[in-house]
Amino acid sequence: MAKENQTAKKYELSKAAYGGAPGDEYVPYIPTTEAMPELTGYSIIIGILFALIFAAANTYLGLKVGLTISAGIPGAILATGLLKGLFRRNNILEANMVASLSAMGESIAGGIIFVLPALILLGFGLSIMTVVIVTIIGGVMGVFFITPVRRYLIVEEHGQLIYPESMAAAEVLVTGSEGGGGFRTVLLGMGVGAVYKIFSGGFRFWSESASYTIHAYQGTMIGINTVASLMGVGFIVGTKTSVLMFGGSVIAWLGLIPLIKFLGAQMATPLFPSTIPIAEMGAFDVWSSYIRYIGAGAVATGGFISLVKSLPTLISSFKQAITGMQKDTTQTVSRMDLEAPLTWVIAAAVLGFLLTWFVPVIGGGWVGSLLGVLFSFFFAVVSGRMVGLVGASNNPVSGMTIATLLIITTVLKLLGNTGDPGIKTALMIGGVVCVAIAVAGGTAQSLKTTFIIGGTPKKVQLGMFLALSLASVAAAGTLILLHSAYGIGDAAVPAPQATLMKMIVEGIMTAKLPWTLVFIGVALAVFCFMAKIPILAVALGIYLPIGLTAAIFSGGIVREMVERKTKSVPKGEDKAIEQDKAAKDGKAFEKESHVEMDRAVEKGILLASGLVAGDALVGIVIGIFAAVGTDIAFGLKLFPVIANSNLTAFVMFLLLSIWVFIYAVRKE
Repeated sequence: MAKENQTAKKYELSKAAYGGAPGDEYVPYIPTTEAMPELTGYSIIIGILFALIFAAANTYLGLKVGLTISAGIPGAILATGLLKGLFRRNNILEANMVASLSAMGESIAGGIIFVLPALILLGFGLSIMTVVIVTIIGGVMGVFFITPVRRYLIVEEHGQLIYPESMAAAEVLVTGSEGGGGFRTVLLGMGVGAVYKIFSGGFRFWSESASYTIHAYQGTMIGINTVASLMGVGFIVGTKTSVLMFGGSVIAWLGLIPLIKFLGAQMATPLFPSTIPIAEMGAFDVWSSYIRYIGAGAVATGGFISLVKSLPTLISSFKQAITGMQKDTTQTVSRMDLEAPLTWVIAAAVLGFLLTWFVPVIGGGWVGSLLGVLFSFFFAVVSGRMVGLVGASNNPVSGMTIATLLIITTVLKLLGNTGDPGIKTALMIGGVVCVAIAVAGGTAQSLKTTFIIGGTPKKVQLGMFLALSLASVAAAGTLILLHSAYGIGDAAVPAPQATLMKMIVEGIMTAKLPWTLVFIGVALAVFCFMAKIPILAVALGIYLPIGLTAAIFSGGIVREMVERKTKSVPKGEDKAIEQDKAAKDGKAFEKESHVEMDRAVEKGILLASGLVAGDALVGIVIGIFAAVGTDIAFGLKLFPVIANSNLTAFVMFLLLSIWVFIYAVRKE
């Protein structure tokens, strides 16, 4: 293909960006012959600021529902809008740097919330400094362990590995350099999410939940958490995932809890693992004492099945990536091939090994530290390839972390490192590896966008490590703040993923898990696998309170309504004409219809991302007031009946849902 045909048009990525040309011949959006600032004071400061915001927001969200939202695409939108609007700098390489640094906020949040809160749940405590140390150790390995395989994964596999979220971010950067309303949409969502949170969770003019006890059905509960961020999460993940999560909660709250209450109604003594009789327990007590173990078994099994199904891909990815390391890449010194030297990779491995071994708060020993580095490297390579297939949002970090914890915990136990010290050490090493896996996936995703746009890998990696080091403080502070305000493991902050990791490590070390309940979850997961139903979504629904999944499901319903509305055939006097056009040229009509639907969904996702960010950030501020003992619930004092009414909360949530729908389908 001629070079001029590969060159991107202004405001449009070339077809070669999606394949059709070897990676070595691809001409990026900004050709390497064109000099442009990249690692500047503007991009570093703004990128770190966004990384701090997304780290705090995703830590808050992840501890509530076990999910995080992508920060790369919203970061790209905010970057182009802020650089152009405030600083009059229409520089796409700077914007890419900002987006890459922003994505680190999500990556480290995912790495932190999966494992480290388990230390609090086990009573070991957790300090901000401990979280920062673990994040920096895992982060430096995650960022630089991608370097040896970057050329193979990003360049040589160009067109084969899709990197869907990377391409979406690249499209956003390109269209953002032209202009558009994406920036305003995200800001609007943040503003509405913040105001909604202030009046619900802060001033308490209405409650954040509407729940109903069904006394005639063994006293089980059904309800919905009327929280803006959950609405946003539901819209982002879509109907398919949200309905499966809600279906899992229906199994738990309308099936298993009434069954346990019915069978245990006449028991005078407690049934392990509970310490109170079932007859005296409410629905939440049954969920906490029994259902969570069933959900944990289902989630763990889902992670294992996902990992086993991916083994051929994982093994081949690792082999091919290692093979790619051995190829000569010295023939070019263009900007796009300037990456961190191999000495930095070796230094990251040595630093990770020594710090994991000798830092007292981790104390991994030489065996545990060696395993930590090996698992970090292996799964970093795997993670870098997996995001190329399914995107960072679907990267199976939890499954790889579970596999790591199982092996490390077993080895530590065999070496005599048992009891509380063994549990703590296993979780600390697992935390390092988990951060490395999550960061490696985020790094690979950003490096692909950098390749498409025409940036410098080395500069982006340096910026990302700096961003994650500072953003770890925001994530750690959010975690500690939420624990001080509500208590990790409480209904307000259930920390589902960390609770699962706690159960796994503690169960291996002590052999005191209620295995019957765990195997019930295993059986449910196996059924989902045999019925070809996505396991993890259903398992997470069993594991979470029904109010959370009902709210996420509501967001999924809104998205479904948006899709149906914008995909439908126009009505009115032109209906016959449109139908005739569809009959004669159905593909063209369908394409036009899908374009309108995609635009509406994209606008809705941007709005939903803003809702999540606004809700989470104000939630952190409210948590500060709660931690210092300041009561700001003015609405509850002035209008207690209205503020405590389930109907008020439900109506306000319904109005929010209607507004999201109207805004998404509205034509500009």
